[in-house]
Amino acid sequence: MAASSKVMRPGARGSRLARREAVEGYVWLLPWIVGFLAFTIGPLGASLYLGFTDWNGVESPQWIGLENYTSLFTSDPLFWQSLKVTFLFAAMYLPLSLLIGFTLALIMNQSIAGIRIFRTLYYLPSVVSGVAVAVLWWFVFNRDYGVLNWLLGLFGIPPVDWLQSEFWALPALVIMELWRVGGSIIIYLAGLQGIPTELYDSALVDGAGWWRRLWYITIPMMSPTIFFNLVMGIIGTLQIFTQAYIITQGGPNYATYFYALNIYNTAFSALRLGYASAMAWVLFVIILLLTLVVFRWGKAWVYYAGEKETRA
Repeated sequence: MAASSKVMRPGARGSRLARREAVEGYVWLLPWIVGFLAFTIGPLGASLYLGFTDWNGVESPQWIGLENYTSLFTSDPLFWQSLKVTFLFAAMYLPLSLLIGFTLALIMNQSIAGIRIFRTLYYLPSVVSGVAVAVLWWFVFNRDYGVLNWLLGLFGIPPVDWLQSEFWALPALVIMELWRVGGSIIIYLAGLQGIPTELYDSALVDGAGWWRRLWYITIPMMSPTIFFNLVMGIIGTLQIFTQAYIITQGGPNYATYFYALNIYNTAFSALRLGYASAMAWVLFVIILLLTLVVFRWGKAWVYYAGEKETRA
């Protein structure tokens, strides 16, 4: 009688190969996992703990419970001032950036000669260092020899003290930040080029003009992209820091004292790192709540073709 041999089941080899591939995958992911735990989760947990302490960065942290948060809301005028300035900036910048970015994307989506050169030129400011951009615009807004006041002078308008005026300093930073709208233009372009051309062809056959095609086809199909830029804009705008730090240092008279700048000064100038950690977590909660509200609101106007078809 011939010796019996083991017969491997068809699924055994596949399961062993799947386990080996899974192990290899986790090995390749290990550097990212270690970095995420060490440089993201670790600092987050540390700052959460420090928010309940009094710590100057040198001595041992002293646990004080909710005292930092109580002081923020009851006895810190700079907290409310920086929060007000940040929200004013967001209220001015976000609608303009969405509108200007979308409008420029519509223009850049046209099939005309040299359009790729213009796309590149409009995108370049968004990849330039924030410090370099701030220094450049400091020269543009200079009262005595700035380019902007020179242009205004051509129309007989007297020079504006852009960066030393409590009224004009914040709008000046809004103008500067709008110059870097090229990042959102690229995202809008990707969305525009993903709209099926058949929709426009059908609309043309039905006699729809440019405005009707924009309102009934382009905007609904672009609503997920607009929604994405809105959410990312909220998150980024409420953390604005570099422009005020380089150009105005929060002045004049705290007119550009952004919340992130307040956190920085509290932590590294006043050496109140526990208090600054509490401020950072308040900002995190504000951004989280606003994002959740926008997601809830987005259900009323954001159109997802696949989801609508599935529901139908």
